[in-house]
Amino acid sequence: MNYDDRNDAFVRAVRGFCLRRGLLPQGCRVLVALSGGADSVCLLRVLLRMGVPVVAAHCNFHLRGDESMRDERFVRSLCGTLGVRLVTVDFDVPARMCATGESVEMACRSLRYEWFERQRAALGCDVIAVAHHADDNVETFWLNAVRGTGIAGLTGIHPVNGRIVRPLLGVHRADIVRWLDDLGQDYVTDSTNLENDVKRNRLRNVVLPALYGQLPEARRTLPATIGRVSDCYGLYCEAVAMMRGVVAPDYSESDGFGIDAGRLQGFANAEMLLFEMLRPLGFNRSQCADAIEALRSGSGEQRSFNAQQRTLMVKGGVMRVEMRAAAVGQQMFPVALAGGLRLDVPVKLSVEVVSGKPFTPAMCNGSTVIALDAAVLRCRQVALRHWRKADRFRPFGMRGTKLLSDLFTDLHLDSEAKRRVWVLDADGQILWVVGLRASAHFPVDRCGGRPFVLLSVAE
Repeated sequence: MNYDDRNDAFVRAVRGFCLRRGLLPQGCRVLVALSGGADSVCLLRVLLRMGVPVVAAHCNFHLRGDESMRDERFVRSLCGTLGVRLVTVDFDVPARMCATGESVEMACRSLRYEWFERQRAALGCDVIAVAHHADDNVETFWLNAVRGTGIAGLTGIHPVNGRIVRPLLGVHRADIVRWLDDLGQDYVTDSTNLENDVKRNRLRNVVLPALYGQLPEARRTLPATIGRVSDCYGLYCEAVAMMRGVVAPDYSESDGFGIDAGRLQGFANAEMLLFEMLRPLGFNRSQCADAIEALRSGSGEQRSFNAQQRTLMVKGGVMRVEMRAAAVGQQMFPVALAGGLRLDVPVKLSVEVVSGKPFTPAMCNGSTVIALDAAVLRCRQVALRHWRKADRFRPFGMRGTKLLSDLFTDLHLDSEAKRRVWVLDADGQILWVVGLRASAHFPVDRCGGRPFVLLSVAE
């Protein structure tokens, strides 16, 4: 195969994948995440070859010293040569980690995608293109399998996730490097990708090469398997919806409904069906297992299982889901931070006032566990309440405030997930979107040794 044929074949493969998956509609304007590595450089150049209007966006996390500055210089030079508009940003990752307790990886991811979305909207782009390819998909499949994921985790990386699109998911890393070599296009290499200090790198650099060495066909069959699992998951979701129509014909996301216990028990996997029906409403798998056990016992005693906004009731052969009284209206539930407690209604919270011990980022993760400076104890009223349409909070790393509704859009929350969101309010300021994101109010002084408050979603 000569250069031109191979070049055309690669572009055709990417274009065909985008057309099949509906990634880039006609006239679509794309914000390209450009790190300077082979994958993102390939993404930029192949989209240009396809005639797609693009703007490039580069994040400098300043974590690799001279290498970080080298990457930015390369990206600026590349975009200048190609005549592509470039926007850049500098991030203070340690400050984000100190404020939220996130790991390096999670802090970088949060900063990156939040900024990409702001730039997308500001620059009039329709989607954000990132450079995940087929080998990344295989790595994600194995990582999720090792973690003990359910079927959804085995579907790998999705070509479309909200405003995020992945045009290179149909090609392998080797195809990308070969195409760039044929094009005479250079790129930079992140030296940390060669270190085996994290699971993904060990999988990429050690485990998968050994697997492919013994079973070379796996390089071709694994992506196909992931695609089939994804298709099966889609069918599975359709089947659950159909069975739900049989078992709970009056199912409602905003009101109570009954469950036909007889028909439910007629399914071989009744427990799993009940969980898939009720999971979007906030019930967990152990609750569903206990509910099935209570149903089969035939006891006349009523058993109740509480989610944040609903109660599942089982009595004799009858099952019903009702809205909880605490979920109605805009009630405020006072939280006595100074006492140290577990608050069981409506959200289980653990509160600990810490003094005489230095704060470390490992103590919290900024979502299910947060830390607040002890000055919060001087607030007149701290309370738990449902979020409201006009609510704003102040995220770490932003000078201004952000609508909670915009945060939910960034996180791709559906309507039911939004209804389950609670916030911790202190004198009218949102301190915590519970389970999702801490605000920048009352940040902990990492080096000052001041007392602080740890709050967590209790098990």
